[in-house]
Amino acid sequence: MTECRKEPVVTMGIDLAKNSMHLYGVDAQGCQVFSKKVSRGKLSAFMANRPPCLVAMEACGSAHHWARVLRDFGHEVRLIAPQFVKPFVKSNKNDAVDTEAICEAVQRPNMCFVAVKTVEQQDLQAIHRMRSLNVERRTAQVNQVRGLLLEYGVEIPQGRAALMRRLSEILEEAENGLSKRFRAELNRLLEELRHLDEQVAHFDSQVQVIAQSDETVQRLMTIPGIGALVATALLAAVGEDVSLFRNGRGLAAWLGLVPRQHSTGGRERLLGIGTRGDVYLRQLLIHGARAVMRWVERKEDPTSRWATALKARRHTNVAVVALANKIARVAYAVMRTGKPSDPEAGKPLQAAV
Repeated sequence: MTECRKEPVVTMGIDLAKNSMHLYGVDAQGCQVFSKKVSRGKLSAFMANRPPCLVAMEACGSAHHWARVLRDFGHEVRLIAPQFVKPFVKSNKNDAVDTEAICEAVQRPNMCFVAVKTVEQQDLQAIHRMRSLNVERRTAQVNQVRGLLLEYGVEIPQGRAALMRRLSEILEEAENGLSKRFRAELNRLLEELRHLDEQVAHFDSQVQVIAQSDETVQRLMTIPGIGALVATALLAAVGEDVSLFRNGRGLAAWLGLVPRQHSTGGRERLLGIGTRGDVYLRQLLIHGARAVMRWVERKEDPTSRWATALKARRHTNVAVVALANKIARVAYAVMRTGKPSDPEAGKPLQAAV
């Protein structure tokens, strides 16, 4: 431990890791008070005996857990996205330098912070992640079965429903040239697919139960393009308090639903959307917007008229992403005001702009 000053610690940075944590504390003038390493098991005891101060950590694995623990000890905790800490790292990388960078970043007046998730939010996020993994495995399994059967001259149309329907028929058909050994292995793949279907159905039922009991989710589901899956994912990622975002634009930008910008010298240049933000939630919102876009020509509400005009002059995918951006802004307004959406009046849309 390096003791540099005797003034009380006002701001502390913690670099989280699996086994050891590095702590860096500064006083009110920003001067180093200590820089030390503690084991994971001793961090709670160390922080419980410290006077309350501002504690900063990168938003990484276990960060939300430690944030809740340190808040119970009376500390003010702020989480920072790792990409916002990187510019403050000096020269070579090590735990002490990283922790100093965290401590420096949290003192910037315009720094963006990550909201600390509650246990309920993490439970809901875990359900979505487990469901997403099973969907991914199921899709990979379907593609593998189609590819294997094509090697034997058996072609199956795209889509999981078509494969599940045809696979049972193929296993029963005796004149398709499939060997006994391959039929046995193919039957095992069919059983795996049925098991994955059951897993996805289980997680879907859990999402529906949560959606029926949560008022915020019920209000979000009044927005066209947002169902139980999107609403619960949004609640898990953002929470009920959206005060970290100044407006709907901020939420849409955080989700990565805005163009990347590469402007210089007064010349603006907008690119396509990037990979920053919540990839899973952005994907769900775009899927919801694509479903809404299929019916906009048949409706006369303000959003549908806007989407129809945009679809007529721009590529369909561009229009879909723009509609997903607008849906995110409406969701911000609904969560901020606590009122359900009214697509006919367009009032939440005006509040989100």
